[in-house]
Amino acid sequence: MMPVALSIVMPVYNEAEALESVVTEWVSMLEHEAIDYEMRIYDDGSRDGTADVLRRLATKNPRIVATTQENRGHGPTLMRGYTEARGEWVFQTDSDGEMEGASFPSLWSMRDRYDFLVGEREGRLSPMHRKVLTGGSRAVVALFFGRAVVDVNSPYRLMRGEWLRRVLPRIPISAAVPNIILTGLAAKTRARVFAMPVAYRARRTGATSLNLRRIARLAVRAVIDTAKVAFRGLR
Repeated sequence: MMPVALSIVMPVYNEAEALESVVTEWVSMLEHEAIDYEMRIYDDGSRDGTADVLRRLATKNPRIVATTQENRGHGPTLMRGYTEARGEWVFQTDSDGEMEGASFPSLWSMRDRYDFLVGEREGRLSPMHRKVLTGGSRAVVALFFGRAVVDVNSPYRLMRGEWLRRVLPRIPISAAVPNIILTGLAAKTRARVFAMPVAYRARRTGATSLNLRRIARLAVRAVIDTAKVAFRGLR
């Protein structure tokens, strides 16, 4: 298949209420900007009708590549999307609509000078356990790889496809939080990095599937995965 300028990778889990409005917002912006794109949306075993919404969206728009799979988790779903993306540039965002598509053209306009561009969440009011997780993730990346950006796990990242495909084999396909590792690898490989603030807005529908116990498990797995990648690079 012919490559496209931009692949958008969007994992989805139980977002039947929000998905159509989020995708419509992104498609409207991309077509207004005349960007050659594919939107790869992965339904990760949703149980709320998300698959039906996704099929309907893909029928209307041939640029939407719809995939429904058994539940793997957010990280492995991202890894699948990154592996299958055809774009010269690969952008990842989540399906909850918490980060606006309207900021993307500013990020896109900077791409020629950089390899790894991140929208850092601005105005996010997080509970204490989330703040601890965010700070801990930043410290882990700095310890193992060096400093890159502040929001190391931002779900709003634009990556040069050539760079991404070069570093992706270093990351376990089952990695729980591959975006943290990718941020570390951006620092380690001395990729040209750019960060800008992007407004964070409260979820409009539904609720997050993450609770304190799941966040704790993810944090432990993220540290282990990140350490393995870092130490493998030293050999």
